[in-house]
Amino acid sequence: MKKVNLSGRDFINLEDFTSEELSALIDYTFELKSKVKNKEEIDIMKNRTMVMYFSKPSLRTRLSFEIGMKKLGGDAFVLKQDEIILGHRESIEDSANVISRYCDLIMIRTFAHSDVEDFAKYSKVPVINALTDLSHPCQVMADLFTIKEHFGKLKGLTLSYIGDGNNVCNSLLTGCTSLGLNIKVGVPKGYEPDAKTIEIAKNTAKDKGCIVEITNDVKEAVSGSDIVYTDVWASMGQESEKKERLNIFKGFTLTKELFSLTNKGAIALHCLPAHKGEEISEEVFNMNAEYIYTEAENRMHAQMAIMSSIIKE
Repeated sequence: MKKVNLSGRDFINLEDFTSEELSALIDYTFELKSKVKNKEEIDIMKNRTMVMYFSKPSLRTRLSFEIGMKKLGGDAFVLKQDEIILGHRESIEDSANVISRYCDLIMIRTFAHSDVEDFAKYSKVPVINALTDLSHPCQVMADLFTIKEHFGKLKGLTLSYIGDGNNVCNSLLTGCTSLGLNIKVGVPKGYEPDAKTIEIAKNTAKDKGCIVEITNDVKEAVSGSDIVYTDVWASMGQESEKKERLNIFKGFTLTKELFSLTNKGAIALHCLPAHKGEEISEEVFNMNAEYIYTEAENRMHAQMAIMSSIIKE
């Protein structure tokens, strides 16, 4: 088994990697998943440690990283927000300099994207972005792997994202265009993805021969797609906006009627947790539950590929 050599690099933004590097990570994920399923011993990370910092609650992120690290032969240690408030109790520079002397990898799940970038600037070991308000690159690597696992390819497929133009949407724009997928985003007016991310994705799409479409028409967004992707309408930190958003996003629920506009053989994905009856109907969720749960499982496999590829040799 040959891992991808990204030794010493941070995994913060998908646009920091070439399409060849992202594609190689996905292929490497296939190898690792096969080994896990066959219960083969993997000791790539033997005697290596990772510190995981959470300032947001977590289920899939914590378990997928912690168990994935152990399956690679290493250990993971958790720091919660009440133990270290990033940038408050002491500076990010001091925290990064100290924590990175104890371990081989650092994973951060927090709010401000700049906090992760600042931490990486001062860290002596690679830093992984496990979610910020701007992006969610590890989730999207798992999504792209899941799509390739199901369809046998990525290039030429069309993914439709409907709902809020949030961090997952931003990373999908970058990841899909880098690997040649068409992406159509359907959002209510005023809830479009990050403008800079759209610009990057459109420039990448020109080079890769794919299409980026941003629309406020949900039917237009979903029509002719192979994958429909949705996420909660109010992310962590936006709870106070939930009532308002429920009204604004009315009509953006992925119903069976809306899903019928897709190509034959299309699937629905959701990064979870799902609020059934809001962004996705219970009927459509249940129709696609196996794909969605497999997508969640694949977080671990994709992150195993990332961790073992970027760790310093």
